[in-house]
Amino acid sequence: MTSTVPNAVEHADEQQPPITMFGPDFPYAYDDFLAHPAGLGQIPATEHGAEVAVVGGGLSGVVAAYELMKMGLKPVVYEADRIGGRLRTVGFEGCDESLTAEMGAMRFPPSSTALQHYIDLVDLRTRPFPNPLAETTPSTVVDLKGESHYAETVDDLPQVYRDVADAWGRCLEEGADFSDMNRALRERDVPRIREIWSRLVEKLDNQTFYGFLCDSEAFRSFRHREIFGQVGFGTGGWDTDFPNSILEILRVVYTEADDHHRGIVGGSQQLPLRLWEREPEKIVHWPYGTSLKSLHPGGEPRPAVTRLHRTAGNRITVTDADGDIRTYRAAIFTAQSWMLLSKIQCDDELFPIDHWTAIERTHYMESSKLFVPVDRPFWLDKDEATGRDVMSMTLTDRMTRGTYLLDDGPDKPAVICLSYTWCDDSLKWLPLSANERMEVMLKSLSEIYPRVDIRKHIIGNPVTVSWENEPYFMGAFKANLPGHYRYQRRLFTHFMQDRLPADKRGIFLAGDDISWTAGWAEGAVQTALNAAWGVMHHFGGATDAANPGPGDVYDEIAPVELPED
Repeated sequence: MTSTVPNAVEHADEQQPPITMFGPDFPYAYDDFLAHPAGLGQIPATEHGAEVAVVGGGLSGVVAAYELMKMGLKPVVYEADRIGGRLRTVGFEGCDESLTAEMGAMRFPPSSTALQHYIDLVDLRTRPFPNPLAETTPSTVVDLKGESHYAETVDDLPQVYRDVADAWGRCLEEGADFSDMNRALRERDVPRIREIWSRLVEKLDNQTFYGFLCDSEAFRSFRHREIFGQVGFGTGGWDTDFPNSILEILRVVYTEADDHHRGIVGGSQQLPLRLWEREPEKIVHWPYGTSLKSLHPGGEPRPAVTRLHRTAGNRITVTDADGDIRTYRAAIFTAQSWMLLSKIQCDDELFPIDHWTAIERTHYMESSKLFVPVDRPFWLDKDEATGRDVMSMTLTDRMTRGTYLLDDGPDKPAVICLSYTWCDDSLKWLPLSANERMEVMLKSLSEIYPRVDIRKHIIGNPVTVSWENEPYFMGAFKANLPGHYRYQRRLFTHFMQDRLPADKRGIFLAGDDISWTAGWAEGAVQTALNAAWGVMHHFGGATDAANPGPGDVYDEIAPVELPED
């Protein structure tokens, strides 16, 4: 459970190149693009100061706006709720400000190298996240079917768990050329990546995750499949992903997105907030000291968008919740795409009909969390009878599913994520209030830890979220079902607008659900950079020849195109 990758790769030569979310669908080096001294491109001086609407103030919207501002354009950001999107960090009423809960993204893999560029840019620190059986996690309890197992390393678990881990490794090797693809991604061997992935996309697009397991000789045992679904290897159980396309899972494991996670000290929402306020040292047109915040009256984004439509001259006209109507030559839409179907009044002419179909077919995962503040990390106390930690990071088939213990030192107040659930498990919580949820969770955990009184350590009210019930999100993130590859390709490649009819250009899709790595902040960053390139190109700009952008090399690395007839 410390890694989703087979042992052959996990314990390979430490001198091998670090893995990055480099493909496999679009193997473009976003980290190199960001690091290059030539910058991301320029637009003609005659276009400096031109306004561009950016709908959504999550990470993707803020990154796109920040980079367009540096080029000399004027982003106008619209945000219905708060800067940050699903990078949402909240406090506990009446508690010390240092106690926070990550309601959305809370753990980030080192392979998120474009994301790391911005984390470093705004001087944020990270630290290891206490996933099950991670090196920095003191202990883990796996509780299935009423039987609990305490482990500090995977070797402390019964043999069946190691058998399941081995089965997963063999399944990936036999069915998905894991080691070969992982090596090609590390070495950024684009021809080899494309060769392997082209074959697998054609072979596996119609296959579910569960079907992929069932087709493997390594997982012929139902018991092994059940344990794998409930406990998993990496961050926890995989069963909520079983109906999804196996291609979604392969993207995660190839790039080790589920491994070696780190959390952002002080909360992930600091990243978009600091970018919002940051004054770039290198900026065109605008005076030194300009920030996204300073470009917006009162330092606040425009309110929610209520209507998007095309007007004469192929302009994009935006109506907001205040009734204000503004027209732009270009716009970037970074909110979750279902908003275009329900919350925002849209013209059909905004996108080609096949793109509307892809938006309508987008499949979102539900997700719920509940956190409580506690007086101290009491779980580090030792049980006098066993010598073990009195409580551990917990994986279970009970209602809580995943319980995470988060502290900042032995003598400081701490936080427990009592429950982190997905899909059907999340829907079970939906009708319950935060306090009702907490009561059910405490009961479940008392059955695992009968001698631990969690309640006496709680020092504040619980905070909770069900992302499927959030009106501006309607789900946690996109997860393609079998047969959805073609839809995803349409959405991801939307930034290449020279291929679209002239009357369908000018509005660009971005956000993690447009990316190939939905659910990871890296996908939000990558699609933001795609959209920024698209807007630059739309205004007649270009990148430096020494640092070609994603659109410049698109024809060489374009995602596999499956036939539609």
